[in-house]
Amino acid sequence: MRTLSGYLSRLLRSRTGDPGETTNRGPRRILNECGAAAVEFALASLVLMPMLLGVFQMTLALYTYHYISEAAREATRFAIVRGSQCTLLDHCNATSNDIQTYVQGLGYPGINSANLTATTTWLTASSTYPTTWSTCTTAPCNVTGNLVQVVVTYAFPVGIPFVTTWTINMSSTSQMVVSL
Repeated sequence: MRTLSGYLSRLLRSRTGDPGETTNRGPRRILNECGAAAVEFALASLVLMPMLLGVFQMTLALYTYHYISEAAREATRFAIVRGSQCTLLDHCNATSNDIQTYVQGLGYPGINSANLTATTTWLTASSTYPTTWSTCTTAPCNVTGNLVQVVVTYAFPVGIPFVTTWTINMSSTSQMVVSL
């Protein structure tokens, strides 16, 4: 004769699976799903890894743009204190080549100075009101009161694995009035 407790224990074993049982409801079923987890991980990685690499590239691009902006400001500061009337500093009477060399020598980590160019333009003020600026045509152009404009450009290489490398041209402009 069967008792209620025996019936319930058999029912409970059949629902949860007895370690000795070989039915599809027990632990052996869990072991058969290990391959499915690997396939799911591989499919999820196909989406996750390119997104992660894209975040890294965007971070490097933002760092590079910040550097280019800072380099343009530094080059402009270098030029405004090294005008034609400068006597106390080295590299007085700075030329475009001096400013290009200065920018390439700043040496921020991760920036390839071969991809970096600095273009310098000196502007003179007109005598009309409101004051407008025009390109300096008479030497010397880096006199006190003239405007110096430095444009720093950088060819940022976008490198994503298994994709053809291309470049993004970034630039920043800074201008200030020559003080010395």
